[in-house]
Amino acid sequence: MHERIDRLVARLLRTSRLVADMMDRAGTALVEADGELAREVIADGATLERAKVEAEGHAHAILASQSPVATDQRVVLAAIHAVGDLDRMGRLAIHVAEAVQRRYPARVVPQVLVPRFVEMGRIAVWLAVMAGQAVQSRDAVLARTLISVDDDMDDLHRTVFTVIDYQNWAHGTAKAVDAALLSRYYERFADHAVSLAKQTTFVVTGARGPASPGTSFRAVACRRGSGVR
Repeated sequence: MHERIDRLVARLLRTSRLVADMMDRAGTALVEADGELAREVIADGATLERAKVEAEGHAHAILASQSPVATDQRVVLAAIHAVGDLDRMGRLAIHVAEAVQRRYPARVVPQVLVPRFVEMGRIAVWLAVMAGQAVQSRDAVLARTLISVDDDMDDLHRTVFTVIDYQNWAHGTAKAVDAALLSRYYERFADHAVSLAKQTTFVVTGARGPASPGTSFRAVACRRGSGVR
């Protein structure tokens, strides 16, 4: 039983790294108006779908063929929910890439917003990587930290709308709509990473634990050595 669960968790970890890489490359394509890189991210949708089907099949097979104890059952049920979050995260990365392709060769967002999207990308990739690690290690403390870090993404999401609503916005309606949608994609990506981390708390405690307040992305990244580029 434990060997099968370990293989399931390993699948989730690989998928979390896949979606982190997809969003990382989608963000690069966004900032650099790189149509080819955007196409590569979109093509990764097939790999994501295979990973989703395989992980779901593995999880359901464990439930069907075994009688897991409570903790093991929570791991498998959490894994099924996590697969859904990871799939949505990958699809959101694809949405970012599709926006790049739609406007190529022009840039999707004006330069005034680029630093915000760069930072949103950094947080999104970090959250995806760390959520995968939380699932693998079943570290509820790390999971609660990720929940707090999501506040940084929410703040950036709000500042994008502040810039768009500013009376001196001179980049037209189409770019305003694009920026608003892209910001929403990043914000939702982070939300799903947090949902993924919450599954770890559920596995460890059997309950959905509250977030630990007051931890910023920058503080956590410096403390843990995030590896975010």
